[in-house]
Amino acid sequence: MTAAKWNRKLHRWGALVSALPVLVVVLSGLLLQLKKDWAWVQPPTEVGSAQAPSLPFASILEAAQGVPEAEVRSWEDVDRLDVRPDRGVVKVRCVNRWELQLDAATGEVLSSTLRRSDLIESLHDGSWFGEGVKLWVFLPAALVLAGLWFTGVYLWWLPHAVRRRRRSAA
Repeated sequence: MTAAKWNRKLHRWGALVSALPVLVVVLSGLLLQLKKDWAWVQPPTEVGSAQAPSLPFASILEAAQGVPEAEVRSWEDVDRLDVRPDRGVVKVRCVNRWELQLDAATGEVLSSTLRRSDLIESLHDGSWFGEGVKLWVFLPAALVLAGLWFTGVYLWWLPHAVRRRRRSAA
């Protein structure tokens, strides 16, 4: 079997094997590219009243508990706090993907909305499906995609090389 035939066959089978994981990565990547421009994916960061955060942790928890959608009963329901001193905001990211943005000085709730970007990121890297799928499906699909790139470049280059060889021989 010639190198060109072998490459075409490898290219076809590689595309078939990696099609679904690559589609998930591409579509989720498109959404992630727009996350700062589309509030449906990630809520825009609000601006608080003070530059330096002065809100105690107890007040942050109390403010989060006052928003029913956040479903915060204790610190165990909080995934992380994101402090933005330049914007005067403390973001409270809850375990249920709900995001609260609090004024870093007063504790006033500036924004309360669902944050989808973390879910989309976990789809993008395959971790949403589980660690096994991430390592045994998405990683091999990425390697196959790299192989598709190399075989595709070879298949594109091959006719040009043959034409050049024929011209130089003539």
